[in-house]
Amino acid sequence: MLNKPAGLVTATRDPSLGTVMDCFPPKLRPGLHPVGRLDRDTEGLLIVTDDGDFTFRLTRPEFHIEKRYFFRAFGALDEGKAAALRRGGTLFGNGTPARPAEILDFSMSTVSESAPFIPEEKRARALRNPGGCVVSGVISVTEGKRHEVKLLLRSVGCSVFCLKRLSMGEITLGENLAPGEFREFTPEEREFAERLRKVFVEL
Repeated sequence: MLNKPAGLVTATRDPSLGTVMDCFPPKLRPGLHPVGRLDRDTEGLLIVTDDGDFTFRLTRPEFHIEKRYFFRAFGALDEGKAAALRRGGTLFGNGTPARPAEILDFSMSTVSESAPFIPEEKRARALRNPGGCVVSGVISVTEGKRHEVKLLLRSVGCSVFCLKRLSMGEITLGENLAPGEFREFTPEEREFAERLRKVFVEL
């Protein structure tokens, strides 16, 4: 389990940018790969393993593994928009159908109130409208389409500027794990991995 910091590419290597593997001592890196992909600016739970079967089951949509994210976004969210996502929306920009997503909790604030959380490169422009709407909350999805959470929220008028993965299945990011730190799975997490490896679905 790695608490991925923003700014690193989710890859085993990159010719010009730092990768999540830089968080690990060189002696631990051979054979390891990140499970799925978090955008460079996305933080939070990232599993790193050498187990291809586990990776397959954790990331393929056929296995319906729930993935939860905390988000902050410019724009307004209400129960009507949340209900639209729960029914299953489409990804902004390409119209690709998406499975139902659950908005577990959300609250509204203003750009001014949220300024400390806005990335520096976006802050000055955002503060031109200090009373603008900002929504924060938790969203749950069971697919793994590229930029899925960002595009789902964009489809209801919300532009994500902060995204952090909290959990995948029964594996939850540890609160005492600082960005860039990693740890081995607990016995309970290893048990979940073993149970998942035994699950088969017809593809």
